[in-house]
Amino acid sequence: MTTHFSPRPQYALVDGNNFYVSCERVFQPRLNHRPVVVLSNNDGCAIARSNEAKALGIAMGAPYFKIRHLEQEAGLVALSANFALYGDMSDRMMSLAAGLGHQQEVYSIDESFLDLSQIPGDLVRRSHQIRRRILQWIGIPTCIGIGPTKTLAKLANHIAKNAERKPGSYPEQHAQICHLGAVSGPEWAALLQATEVGEVWGVGPRIAARLRAQGICSAHDLACMNPAAARALSSVVLEKTVRELQGTPCFVFEDEPAPKQQIACTRSFGHPVTEWPHLQQAVTEFACRAAEKLRKQASHAAQVLVFIRTSPFRPNDPQYSRSACLPLPVPTSDSAHITQAANALLQSIYQPGYRYAKAGVMLMGLQPATRQQAVLDLSRHAGDAQPANRTRLMLALDQINQRYGRGSLKLASAGAGQAPQIWHMKQERKTPAYTTDWAKLLTVSDGL
Repeated sequence: MTTHFSPRPQYALVDGNNFYVSCERVFQPRLNHRPVVVLSNNDGCAIARSNEAKALGIAMGAPYFKIRHLEQEAGLVALSANFALYGDMSDRMMSLAAGLGHQQEVYSIDESFLDLSQIPGDLVRRSHQIRRRILQWIGIPTCIGIGPTKTLAKLANHIAKNAERKPGSYPEQHAQICHLGAVSGPEWAALLQATEVGEVWGVGPRIAARLRAQGICSAHDLACMNPAAARALSSVVLEKTVRELQGTPCFVFEDEPAPKQQIACTRSFGHPVTEWPHLQQAVTEFACRAAEKLRKQASHAAQVLVFIRTSPFRPNDPQYSRSACLPLPVPTSDSAHITQAANALLQSIYQPGYRYAKAGVMLMGLQPATRQQAVLDLSRHAGDAQPANRTRLMLALDQINQRYGRGSLKLASAGAGQAPQIWHMKQERKTPAYTTDWAKLLTVSDGL
């Protein structure tokens, strides 16, 4: 038997459909076939929509107060974001999607690229099997796009979500899957012509406007563009996008995410904060969460930035916004040292008499934790004890919080007890942590 495979590179993009809504529907089947939206922090605006909600005309980012009337008029269900659930379901989906290829790059919480190069057999049939497995094992519907470059795989995935744009020769049983390498030249050209240039991966609104001004309105127009002209018009990134549309891989495959250059933890408060202790508690928690993320990627921070601000949406309130930055004597990932710097910054910019609506902590000047840096302390004498290395202490802190839940062990300035603070986000419609909290696991009864 002869094994057939394409000698050209092949990439797949696996994407969870309406991912946040799909995660909620797994545990609440009553939400199937109903218009559902998931709301952002503090239940502000729609960040995920079911197809039924889209059919009602609800746009991405629509403020909740503008669509609330649809709960009575059209049976809309609005839920608070449950990111712990979505993150756990994402891990499960990615572990199953990894079976499609021999390398995986997790691109976002609901998307991952797979390298299918040298994979034998029918790639569409293989994709169909993986999609069916994900749906059967964890209940998440997906779309899969396949192409010779990452940009074309992303485009194929976009086409797979729009049945009316699929090639006419595509078998019905392979709905939600599009393989651009399996279509004819005329069909490929027709698909690119039917795709607006702003829908191409990496082409933002501003670049799309500049392209339209040059008469480049579709993905096909962009694919026919001279790569050098694309670079002159915008940047080397647009040049690579053009080459990828022409079938030449330019964006490298990353099986591990690159370390972040900045780490931030910012939140809008559930209620206005007016008192210093509450603001200090919030900034302490944000600093600790940012430090935890810093340790997770094995980095140290050289600078800490803190900002506070009132709400611009309350024009009758006095307005105030201020930020401050402080270089650390030695780059660190120690929660106590970072929090100490953050609270010193907060004290320098805090002004009483304002109703604060948001605060944040940003860690900058990141470098690998393996890089050692010290300060020459001329006040120390021979024989003095060396500063304590608290790496093991921070490791123990992270392990305890991972095992027993975030906030099980925290700094005193974050506030004692588990009672919600005034600055905590509003999540009045949040569903239980079905997969990450033993006390909230679903129970199945035989009805007796």
